[in-house]
Amino acid sequence: MSTRKDRLKKLVKVQEQLKALHETRRATFLAAANAAEAEARELIGHFDQDNSLSGLFPDLYHRRIAQAVARQEKSLEGARQEAGLIAAATARTNMVERAYKDVRNRDERERSDRERLDLIAQKRGHEADE
Repeated sequence: MSTRKDRLKKLVKVQEQLKALHETRRATFLAAANAAEAEARELIGHFDQDNSLSGLFPDLYHRRIAQAVARQEKSLEGARQEAGLIAAATARTNMVERAYKDVRNRDERERSDRERLDLIAQKRGHEADE
């Protein structure tokens, strides 16, 4: 069976991967929001041009602009949600890292205590032999 230290070490890795996943998803949402905003700006720019087809199909332009704005808002909302998940994952990661460090430090202290006790026992053994 694995030790608590090993399990905590694995859990730290999993928490870091989960945090990275949420960071990646947030970046994807932000990129999608920027792309939708750029599309809306481009359509608005074409709408005002004289040689544009917007005079013939104004409803189509308005609908596409509205869809782009809606996509942007949806992507920004997704990014906000992922930011919350990142904060939660960061808190969990920090908590697990602290527990791991505590266990690791305790193990190191116990090992050094055992080594000291072994040295003392060896010294006493040598003194008793003399």
